[in-house]
Amino acid sequence: VQLQASGGGLVEAGGSLRLSCAVSGFSLDDYAIGWFRQAPGKEREFVAAIRWSGGMINYADSVKGRFTISRDNAKNTVYLQMNSLKPEDTAVYYCAADGVLRRVPSTHDLEYDYWGQGTQVTVSS
Repeated sequence: VQLQASGGGLVEAGGSLRLSCAVSGFSLDDYAIGWFRQAPGKEREFVAAIRWSGGMINYADSVKGRFTISRDNAKNTVYLQMNSLKPEDTAVYYCAADGVLRRVPSTHDLEYDYWGQGTQVTVSS
């Protein structure tokens, strides 16, 4: 089971980035893929998640209306489109997989079994 996150970088406030999470090694039908982030000195926090089957989506309030999570079935990849970025979005972003089929994707990091390496997002003011 592998998750590979990419797409981070340095962007000015108001700019956009698209993160990708390529998943391999298991069938995604019963999984949800989530994005979390961790800023220096802060706890890891939920950003967004999508259930592979049915496409149910969940967002943190802090990113609603600015971030969009989506999936590409053919590429086994989940994307996080981040628009109107703010300095407070600066963090290391991680993607993770939850193998328990839930009606709504979980916001709790402890319920995610598999994690990719992080990708740094830095938003300058």
